[in-house]
Amino acid sequence: MTATLIGVAAAILTVTSFVPQAWRIIKTRRTHDLATPMWIMSTTAFALWTAYGVFLRELPIIVPNVICVVLAGFILTMKLLPRRKRDAVCDAIDHAVATSKTTSP
Repeated sequence: MTATLIGVAAAILTVTSFVPQAWRIIKTRRTHDLATPMWIMSTTAFALWTAYGVFLRELPIIVPNVICVVLAGFILTMKLLPRRKRDAVCDAIDHAVATSKTTSP
């Protein structure tokens, strides 16, 4: 039970640690301070952890790492995109978020 709680806490902290960086990119459109090799390694590591979890058939390994590979992959993609395309992606996300806020009850 203790090991499971530690694992769940680690997964929650790992996943939530990427959200502020992704949101900051969406809001500021800035990625020049991010180290590309770090994001390549992080995205690759999460993909490998996901594969490891799949081989073991362990959802507690798979689920958080799939979420992290998506978030890290998004950040890496935004880092590698040309400025105009990055702005277009951010605009589309901003629009979707704004639309969902106005249509929510």
